[in-house]
Amino acid sequence: MTRYLPVSDWTTLFNQRFFQNLFPIPPSNTLKLGENPPDFELFDITNQRLVKLADYRGSRPVLLAFTRIFTEKHYCPVCFPHIIELNQKYQQFVDLGGEVLMITSTDEQQSQKVVQDLGLKMPLVSDASCRIFRNYGTGQAWGAPLSAQFILDKDGRLKFKHLFSFLSPNADIDWMLKTMAENL
Repeated sequence: MTRYLPVSDWTTLFNQRFFQNLFPIPPSNTLKLGENPPDFELFDITNQRLVKLADYRGSRPVLLAFTRIFTEKHYCPVCFPHIIELNQKYQQFVDLGGEVLMITSTDEQQSQKVVQDLGLKMPLVSDASCRIFRNYGTGQAWGAPLSAQFILDKDGRLKFKHLFSFLSPNADIDWMLKTMAENL
């Protein structure tokens, strides 16, 4: 069953990761369109396997959806609807020949609960150290890294990026579907 904000149990929210990401740092991504973004290797909680970004290079486009999930019980109120809609439209990305990697800063145990709680079909990869968030310059505030979306073409080149702002916290999912379709 999906939990909606607010929830009353705040005991798991205030952890080391929360305090490391407490102070606001604005997005600082300097990647240019056409460049290859930093490679990474993370654990896919949904499918219980190791995911290497380089493995997609040469085969299919990828949407990297960095999202804010504080803990398995606390979802960012701005990102939560985006996560739900992206999960609902996941098959459309797959039908285009692409993949979606949702990247979260929750640890593996918390992420497993998120996958179950939200019934995620798309891969949820855990970056509990926030290293990949920092490598991509997503920024941080109020206990978690900020959201961002990047679309890479089948050769791994950056074709689209959207960084968090208060006016537009997440990219429109239909726009990302269209962008992926144009970059097959």
